[in-house]
Amino acid sequence: MSSISFVADETEISREKQKARELRASQWWKRRLAKGVCHYCGSRFPLKDLTMDHIVPISKGGKTTKGNVVVCCKTCNTEKKSKLLMEWDKYLEK
Repeated sequence: MSSISFVADETEISREKQKARELRASQWWKRRLAKGVCHYCGSRFPLKDLTMDHIVPISKGGKTTKGNVVVCCKTCNTEKKSKLLMEWDKYLEK
């Protein structure tokens, strides 16, 4: 099995992070966040304990789009890091 490697350059990463800041201010994101549920573990959390995660990380070419960002708890976000879902063992075990 061959793996595809992609690393975004600093300019692209900076641009996507700016888009993420803008998306976090949107009503769409606020409604998603208000549900209080982590996309990955399914647990409920106070809003202050939830973050935005890029399913396909920016560092691997992921974009800041509604289809590529999810609400997740800080623990899942920290464990996932910059992995793709198929690389994240905890997600695969679920």
